[in-house]
Amino acid sequence: MSIDIKQLAVCVTCHAWNADRTKIAFCPNNKEIHIWAKSGNEFQPEAVLTEHDQVVTGLDWSPKTNRIVSCSQDRNAYVWTDEGGQWKPVLVILRINRAATNVKWSPNGDKFAVASGAKCVSVCFFEEEQNWWVSRHVRKHKSTVTSLDWHPNNILIVTGSTDFKARVYSAAIKGVDKKGGASPFPDKPFGELLGEYPCGGWVKAVAWAPSGNSFAFSGHDSSLTFVTVPDGKTQVVRFKDLPLRDILFLSETALVGVGHECTPTLFTSQGGNWKFDRRLDEPAAGGAGAAAKGATAFDKFKNKVETGSDKNETTLLTKHQNSISKIVAYKAAGGKTTQFSTSGMDGKVIIWDTAQLKVTV
Repeated sequence: MSIDIKQLAVCVTCHAWNADRTKIAFCPNNKEIHIWAKSGNEFQPEAVLTEHDQVVTGLDWSPKTNRIVSCSQDRNAYVWTDEGGQWKPVLVILRINRAATNVKWSPNGDKFAVASGAKCVSVCFFEEEQNWWVSRHVRKHKSTVTSLDWHPNNILIVTGSTDFKARVYSAAIKGVDKKGGASPFPDKPFGELLGEYPCGGWVKAVAWAPSGNSFAFSGHDSSLTFVTVPDGKTQVVRFKDLPLRDILFLSETALVGVGHECTPTLFTSQGGNWKFDRRLDEPAAGGAGAAAKGATAFDKFKNKVETGSDKNETTLLTKHQNSISKIVAYKAAGGKTTQFSTSGMDGKVIIWDTAQLKVTV
């Protein structure tokens, strides 16, 4: 079901891969960024980046430029460039007064966006004349922006917020983006709100489909909403599991979500109708440990509350032993992801293969 499991730390809050998947950057739930490089079949520590002052909340590694961007609760972002084996940081002034929560490079690698608790998104681009990364704000959020994702056209962004809304904005930068690119919305100036979509709870994660003709967002009310654009047609899928913290489209008809259930969860579409399909990491019926199948994440938490001790900690039947914090495409081509990686609060990074999982993409 999984092709590789790595125990990288006690806890991993986020991770990102380089273009050829020979290096991984991750945060072990502190102010450091660790970079490990592949040596044979194993990964070995290569560097530790220590410019941030507080917990790193987001990482992304651009396959176009080989640059890493990081953001933190210290309200700053850094762009890291590999210069002769040494990672050199450049501070990006985000002009925010609250913690940064998430960061992503644009598909072309010429911009990145940082979500924050300052009710805005900082869209950053390199100003050649000043030789500096400049930020512009996308506003009109009423609370913390928890997540964001870039449209394949490099211009639109979708954001999720704790004000129970997902929104689509124009993030076109004059002098960086070209006019006339494929877009489901008319060309609009930077920061223009193009669509607003309600959620039954805090929006935890957002993601565009590979085609850019639809996107999805997960809610804290254990819901997953699919939106087609620009008509705004929505479909809400509710499920009995705990909320999803992150989501990834495998294709136009398959999406995987991860979160507090400690297992990737598959959602599929047939004829345009999305549904909960199955958990991807459940033990076979009658297999070893089946009698302990009731040991869910909730049971684990309940046991600690009642005993006040970690000594009676339950071993889950899933590969991840704690909440999954991040899902990243590991192998993708032609709008289809055939392998993906997850990282969790148990310190593991696991690579999953859709063929072994018997998932059709």
